[in-house]
Amino acid sequence: MMWELRRYLKPYLKFMILAPLFMMLEVFFDLLQPTLAAHIVDNGIVSRNFSVIEQTGFLMLGVALLGLVTGVLCNFFASRASQNFGADIREALFTKVQTFSFENVDAFKSGSLMTRMTSDVVQVQNLVQMGLQGLVRSPSLLIGSVVMALIINRRLGLILLGTLIVLIAVVALLIRFSTPIFSAVQGKLDAVNTRIQENLAGIRVVKAFVRAGYETGRFREVNGEYTRVSIRAARFIALNSPIVTLIMNACLVTVLLYGGNQVSFGSVKAGDLVAFVNYVVQVLSSLLMVSSLLMNVSQAKVSADRIQEVLAAQPHIRSAEAKSECSLPGRSVKLENVSFSYNGSSDPKDLVLQGINIEAERGETVAIIGATGSGKTTLVQLIPRLYDVTSGSIQLDGQDIRGLPLQELRRRIGMILQESFLFTGTIRDNIAFGKPDAEQAEVEAAARIAQAHDFISRLPEGYETKLGQKGVNLSGGQKQRLSIARALLVRPPVLIMDDSMSALDARTERQLLGALKDITAEAVTFLIAQKISSVTEADTIIVLDDGEIAGSGSHEELLQNCKVYQEIYRSQFGSEEVPYVSEPAVQSV
Repeated sequence: MMWELRRYLKPYLKFMILAPLFMMLEVFFDLLQPTLAAHIVDNGIVSRNFSVIEQTGFLMLGVALLGLVTGVLCNFFASRASQNFGADIREALFTKVQTFSFENVDAFKSGSLMTRMTSDVVQVQNLVQMGLQGLVRSPSLLIGSVVMALIINRRLGLILLGTLIVLIAVVALLIRFSTPIFSAVQGKLDAVNTRIQENLAGIRVVKAFVRAGYETGRFREVNGEYTRVSIRAARFIALNSPIVTLIMNACLVTVLLYGGNQVSFGSVKAGDLVAFVNYVVQVLSSLLMVSSLLMNVSQAKVSADRIQEVLAAQPHIRSAEAKSECSLPGRSVKLENVSFSYNGSSDPKDLVLQGINIEAERGETVAIIGATGSGKTTLVQLIPRLYDVTSGSIQLDGQDIRGLPLQELRRRIGMILQESFLFTGTIRDNIAFGKPDAEQAEVEAAARIAQAHDFISRLPEGYETKLGQKGVNLSGGQKQRLSIARALLVRPPVLIMDDSMSALDARTERQLLGALKDITAEAVTFLIAQKISSVTEADTIIVLDDGEIAGSGSHEELLQNCKVYQEIYRSQFGSEEVPYVSEPAVQSV
């Protein structure tokens, strides 16, 4: 799969050519050293010619310096290529994830995506770095040393070749058995990251329920599995160096025994034996590096597969092509016989929503109420295509939203989510998230409608107050009001408020609903609420029960003819007599 990522290396082709070129020069200078050493032994030390020793020694020093310069240049260009390569892949992964629908994110899991964008990218990035250095240097030095060894003495060279064949077979076996283990290591790391992310996100719940011990036990379990698999992988890596060293040392002993006899018989010069031994040592170091690099290649292949899996994934929700003219004033929203299941199945047992029919015009407010788990949030998430309907259709101004470009559709929808999510940055940045070029007056106007301006003004830095991660330095009600202001700033034609006032007190909620009248008069508004007091003034109230519409109408109409609505009313207002109820109560369909 590394081959599939080659397109991210193309912009750095110049660096990828220069790095191996300088590495080849470094190898050339390294291969000269044993030959120069042999010249010193045969023509300097044996002949007691100190001028030869001095001249050749200075020459060896110069060659070493040239090797140093070429090595540094190789490292510089290899680093430029690998670091930019890694940065581009991370950006590509991040950009790809932005196109994912909720189904894609659920399939990969956020912890796994984090691992792929960090640990896996580092693995392939390091492989490029080592490939441009080690995978050029080691094979070149290995082949060059074997060639030079054969030139010096063919019989001794055959001993070296036989040893290499044995070593290649051993390393191939190690790689074959280690690849599945490296894959398991990354999978277990996914589980560790997912558990950490989940615990950090819910740390307040853990502390509130005194479950730190329980969570520590859960983490210990996944961490232990990751450790066990990592140790198995480390065993294969640990076997590599000792086995290669043992075989090469056996080869070196054999060369010394045989070569020493040849020197004593005069058939081999002492300097040649010294040079041959140096080449054997270079072969040993090259093999150790090659075998280690091949292990890294095995690890990087697993990571590359995982990266490519994300890059190749197709979003479940595809945007329609933008048309030259896209007239969507957002005057009406219609849900026609909509059914939905999270797994895409049309089996009634899997459907979360079934047979939903709703129609709303500009200036109308449609409130959606129902028990927890009745499908309220799921329903409004279908309107901006966060999920796609399983059957039926949703239309904006008479056009099926599946035929509209996603950006055009979502620009016309302001959604205040059930969970108030704020980004690290200033309060102003968070309110202007959907309209970064908004004037300060616009930001303040939106904050006033959301009943947030007063508390913001009391902060020492006002709208420039820095927020921590997820707005941890604000209360729940303050975060909700900022989320509301963020949606109101863009003045969307369609406004969805998903239980966005649950953390507000009754007085603030009334003030907010009153301030929203000018906004809702110019928008199609969907209001999800748990409290009946929040929806009494809505034009239409939809009562959901187990994914189906149990009733629809005004507050008074539902109190008269919808049993589910009556039950919700009694649960919130105690045993008070329900007005307008006729006996027996008839449930509307």
